[in-house]
Amino acid sequence: MGDSGAQPDRGGADRSGAGADRTARFGHPRGLWVLAGTELWDRISFHGMQAMLVLYMAGELLKPGRIEKVVGFPQYRAAIEAITGPLSDQAIATQTFGLYMALLMFFPLVGGWIGDRWTSRRTAVTLGALLMTGGHFALAFDQTFLPALLLLILGAGLLRGNLKAQIKTLYAEGDRRLADAFQVYSFVVNFGAFIAPIVAGTVAKYYGWHAGFAVAGLGMLIGLVVYLFGSRHLPADRAKHVAVARGALTAREKRNVIGLFLMWPVSLCFWTAQAQIWNVYNLWVRDHVNLLIGGFEVPVPWMQSLDGLAPAIFIPLVVWHWRRQAKRGTEPDIFVKMGIGCLIFCAGVLWLAAAPLVANAQGRAPLAWPVMFHLISNLGAVYFSPVMLALFASRAPAAWRGTMLGVEALAASAASLLSGYMGGWYEVMSPTRFWTINAMIVGGAGLAVLILRGPLIRFFGPETAEDGEPGPGAAAQLA
Repeated sequence: MGDSGAQPDRGGADRSGAGADRTARFGHPRGLWVLAGTELWDRISFHGMQAMLVLYMAGELLKPGRIEKVVGFPQYRAAIEAITGPLSDQAIATQTFGLYMALLMFFPLVGGWIGDRWTSRRTAVTLGALLMTGGHFALAFDQTFLPALLLLILGAGLLRGNLKAQIKTLYAEGDRRLADAFQVYSFVVNFGAFIAPIVAGTVAKYYGWHAGFAVAGLGMLIGLVVYLFGSRHLPADRAKHVAVARGALTAREKRNVIGLFLMWPVSLCFWTAQAQIWNVYNLWVRDHVNLLIGGFEVPVPWMQSLDGLAPAIFIPLVVWHWRRQAKRGTEPDIFVKMGIGCLIFCAGVLWLAAAPLVANAQGRAPLAWPVMFHLISNLGAVYFSPVMLALFASRAPAAWRGTMLGVEALAASAASLLSGYMGGWYEVMSPTRFWTINAMIVGGAGLAVLILRGPLIRFFGPETAEDGEPGPGAAAQLA
C-alpha cells in the first residue's frame, strides 16, 4: 500500500491499534486534527507570504538600488525574457509569481511520489517543513530572494504531497466520514488563510516586508512542532526497509485513474481563474479599489484574508445543507456540486468585471465590491475544491494515492503558469475584459461538467469499487 501505516479491516477494525481514539475529537480521529493543524500553520506561513509577494516585488524589490542585490537575478530575468520578450517591472513580478506558484503546486506530485516510493510520509513532511522554514526566513534578505523561493517550492512539495495522503489511512474502507474529513480539513486550512494576510500584512505595513516574511517563517516552524508532537496519533510509519507489495492495477483501478485524468481539465479551468486572485488581483485592488476607511488605508494583503474567512463561514453551512438534503434524498451528486461550484465562481469573477459600474470619479470601486466578490467566489470554491479532492482520494488506487493527489495539485500548478502569462494581458486590456475572460474559463468548465454528468457517472461506475476502496459515492454523499 502506498500510504504509510496499517490499513483498517473492511469491518472497521484498525490494525494499527489506534481504533480507541477513532472518534476522540468531534467524531473524527485525533490524527485528522494533527494533520489539519500542521497544514493550518503551513497555510498561515504560505498565505501570509503569498499576499505580499507581488506587491513586494513590484513596489520595492525590482526598483533600482534594490534589485542589484538579488543574487542571480540578471541571469533569471534574461532567461524569462528570452521566452517572453522584454517585460516591465510589473510584468516580471506577475511572471515570477506565476512561475513560483506553478512550481509550488507541481512539486507535491514529486513529493507524493517520494512518499509513495522512497521514504516514509513522516520523514517527507518533516524535511519539507524544515525547507519551508528556511525559505521563509531567507526571504528576509534581498540577496537570498531566489534561493528562498526554491527552498519554499521544494519544501512545499514534500510537505503537501504527504499530508493529505495520510487522511485516508485514518478511516476504514467505505467510511462515509472520509469526505467530511476533507471539508473539516479545508475549514482549518482556510482559517489559516484568513489569519495570515492580516498578521503578515500588518507587520509588513508597520515594520517592513522582511519582517512580514519572518512572521511567515515562524508560522511554518510552529507547524513542524505540531506535526512532530502529534504524530503519535497517526498510523505507524512504514519502515523504510520493508518492501511494499505493488501488484498490477485491476481493471477497476485503471478505469478510476483514466476517469481522474478526464476530470483534470475541469480542475485546471477552476484554478486558472483562482490563480489570478493570488496574482493580478492584488494589483487590481491596489489600483482600482478605494481602500480608505476614514483616515485609515486598508493594506492590500488584508483582502486576501477574506479568502480564508469566507470558506470558514460557508463550509459548516454547506455541510449542514447537504446533510439535510441527504436525509430527504435530494442531495446533489458529486458532479453537480462541482458544476455548481464553477458557475458560482464564474459569477464572482464577473462581479469584478462589473466594478467600473460603481467606480467613483477616480475610477475606484467601493471596498464593499471586492468583499462581495470574496463571498461569492468562495461559496463556489467550497462546492468545488474539497469535492474534487475527495474524488481523487477515494478513487485513486491506494498505492498511487499520494501521486494522484499530486496530479490533482498539478492543475493548480499549470493554472499558475497560465496566470503568469495572462498577467501580461492585464497591461494591454481593460480590467473588465480581463476578468470576463477568466470568468468564461471557469464557467465553461462548470457547464461542461453538468452537461457530461450522465456519461461521467456511467464511466466511474458503481459507488462502491470492486477492489475494496470506496468509490465516488463516499465522496458524493458529503463532499
